[in-house]
Amino acid sequence: MADAKHSDPFVTDRTTRDRRGSQPLFHQKGVEIQKFGEMRLLPIALGHDSRLESCQLLNKILADSMILYNLYKKHHWLVRGPTFFQLHLLLDKHADEQLKLIDLMAERVQTLGGVAIADPRHVAEVTTIPRPPNGVEDVPAMLSRLLEAHEIIIEKVRDAIAKTADTRDDGTNDLLMSDVLRTNELQVWFIAEHLVDVPVVRV
Repeated sequence: MADAKHSDPFVTDRTTRDRRGSQPLFHQKGVEIQKFGEMRLLPIALGHDSRLESCQLLNKILADSMILYNLYKKHHWLVRGPTFFQLHLLLDKHADEQLKLIDLMAERVQTLGGVAIADPRHVAEVTTIPRPPNGVEDVPAMLSRLLEAHEIIIEKVRDAIAKTADTRDDGTNDLLMSDVLRTNELQVWFIAEHLVDVPVVRV
């Protein structure tokens, strides 16, 4: 006669029961299944080299955009003075808009079969936007720093628009022109107007 413990399908040994229980299995390990810079083949009718170049261009813009987003949040928190309320709201609005662009660009890299840059430490290695001081700057310095970061990004975006037009990566080209370029240009206008030395009233 078979042992009841082994013949009953609803009774398992402790090892099996632990594996199938609801306890989370912590400290999982795994291999890196796609390295940064490597491409997967996706059927989007675009060659490997074109997709690779687009991913490289996008990741550089993406890294700078992540830094710009964090500059906006830093200045949103630290801005002070008589224009605090207006700038506090404006800088947060711009940060939200940059965050949307970041997501769009990262998803485009994935759509092309690449790996989107993501870890802040990796971003810091790639970005070309200068690091600000850790403390608080005067408001004009904060705004100037934002404008300089925008110009770095816009220059890279214009270069990427030209290159993706040549390789017929129309999806990336449209994203960069319609979303990334125009958003950054508009934000430059809004920030730059706060640096015009015009008195509120004339005596």
